Amino acid sequence: MSLILIIGNKNYSSWSMRAALVLELTEEPYAEVRIPLYQQASRARLLSHSPTGKVPVLLTEEGPIWDSLAIAEYLAETYGECHLWPRGEYARAVARSVCAEMHSGFAALRSHLPMDLRRRPKPLALPLPATVQEDIGRICALWADCRQRFGADGAFLFGHAGIADAFYAPVAARLRGYAVALPEPATAYVETLYQWPAFQRWYQAALQETETIE
Repeated sequence: MSLILIIGNKNYSSWSMRAALVLELTEEPYAEVRIPLYQQASRARLLSHSPTGKVPVLLTEEGPIWDSLAIAEYLAETYGECHLWPRGEYARAVARSVCAEMHSGFAALRSHLPMDLRRRPKPLALPLPATVQEDIGRICALWADCRQRFGADGAFLFGHAGIADAFYAPVAARLRGYAVALPEPATAYVETLYQWPAFQRWYQAALQETETIE
């Protein structure tokens, strides 16, 4: 199968990272097209691939898929032998739930702690707003619950690396980039994600980018 993933800046585009990490889990070959965001020609270039003018977009032989969660579901169905969702009906339902919560929630965290992989870890000058602290508390509780109930056979949320980990990898990058104090289980999980080879490949490529967003 011929797959092409359209992404934005690796340093800034958290949704692009999610789709790329899921695609890496399949171990299938694919081509990558990077379109730097927030430049004069960016939207026109994106619209040539995506009906929404946004990233990520997965180009398949049948046509484009233009949402990160839809991309993940497509890959999970196409490459079922890779077990991108965990084994067991309930575990899969929980994994889908935590991904959906990430997909549609945590607006305060996104707004106040934008992803910037090149950022040298340091806290914000001002205290985090209560809404951001609430998001962080919920994320830490969610991670701890998944690890306790489903992560016995590995260091990821459901044991082995899967879609849920791909969806929370940009969150881990935000928490490390802004030097957020975390409970030990959350700190350990962030380190697990940073040691994940697929994440490391993306991270190292992000460090080489030169574009900036004001």
